[in-house]
Amino acid sequence: MSDFSPIVRRHARQVWIDHVPVGSDAPVVVQSMTNTDTADIVATTAQIVTLAQAGSELVRITVNTAEAAAAVPQIRQRLDDLGCNVPLVGDFHFNGERLLRDSPACAQALAKYRINPGNVGKGVKGDEKFAYMIRAAVEYGKAVRIGVNWGSLDQALSTRLMDENTRLAQPLSAEAVMREVLILSALDSAEKAIALGLSPDKIILSCKVSHVQDLIAVYRDLARRCDFPLHLGLTEAGMGSKGIVASSAALAVLLQEGIGDTIRISLTPEPGAPREKEVIVAQELLQTMGLRAFTPLVTACPGCGRTTSTFFQELAARIQSYLRAQMPIWRQDYPGVETLNVAVMGCVVNGPGESKLADIGISLPGTGEIPVCPVYVNGEKTVTLKGDAIADEFQAIVENYVRTHYAEGGLKRRKTFVLTPL
Repeated sequence: MSDFSPIVRRHARQVWIDHVPVGSDAPVVVQSMTNTDTADIVATTAQIVTLAQAGSELVRITVNTAEAAAAVPQIRQRLDDLGCNVPLVGDFHFNGERLLRDSPACAQALAKYRINPGNVGKGVKGDEKFAYMIRAAVEYGKAVRIGVNWGSLDQALSTRLMDENTRLAQPLSAEAVMREVLILSALDSAEKAIALGLSPDKIILSCKVSHVQDLIAVYRDLARRCDFPLHLGLTEAGMGSKGIVASSAALAVLLQEGIGDTIRISLTPEPGAPREKEVIVAQELLQTMGLRAFTPLVTACPGCGRTTSTFFQELAARIQSYLRAQMPIWRQDYPGVETLNVAVMGCVVNGPGESKLADIGISLPGTGEIPVCPVYVNGEKTVTLKGDAIADEFQAIVENYVRTHYAEGGLKRRKTFVLTPL
């Protein structure tokens, strides 16, 4: 039986976004974006803090008006006062050169500029606007993401490549030509930026599309043709399970091939849903692939005819929420706790076995089974819980395990943590 090939990261330059390294041997970075009006300083600051606490290591904000640009330095100051040092990325379209010119404090407060070549402008005027933004990045020592999007391509380049394609003996498909337009737009813009004085170690590229197979094809080709760090994301992925599945399907293939240095899961929030869901999905994608660890994960069975009680589902959800809520504190006080594995299993079929494989596991009784819940710690049965306080008692066991196994000088710890239902 052959083993899976280990993930070998593609070689890329390293770019520093303030204190966050991107590329080279740095971990894949999780990014998100606010959906507040940036001019609303209070709301935008609050959402950035929420995203950062959820684990977003870079947060992109819209900079589209003079009011938004004026708000950026105030948002940065408020974040600093709150002890939130997450780097801010300015998202510029159409008028970025004017906003950077008129608000030098904004230009200074941002850690990175995102420039879409297709939306800068056409011809000489577009070249001048692009040059101004790049020179601003050079002046203030900022990194730049040159982010090309399928929906806003350089029309002159598109027309030229389409015309050249029609003259070929065996023309490529329209989709293949458009993928080439994406890649050339990014690479040509990077070359222009370097010619304008921007260090290659300040450039990140992205070529976002809306379809899984197109994204995979574009990034495989782009990765072969440059050594810039690459930002991955399926643009307009959608909402709910569709957005999660589509993004995961595309990004998992590329990450498995070592392609990708920063990622964003571009979910459309459902009404009233928290913005930070896209951060959690990105983290769980990286963690389930074994690329990074962010928070203890709960292993739980899906349930079947043996598990007619919903208690194991409720306990699994409670423990997972509790673990994620504790991470802002635990991350500082208990290094390594993010690798903890908990199992909540629902019946005797897999319950004891899965629980033993986790750092901590509980096996809940299924329908018709004796109403007792053995708890396993590091593979050994330590206690049997029963009665009405099982959830509280199990949570207390988890708390004690974290204190004793992850504090400095604590006991040697295992790498898994499992929860099993009744």
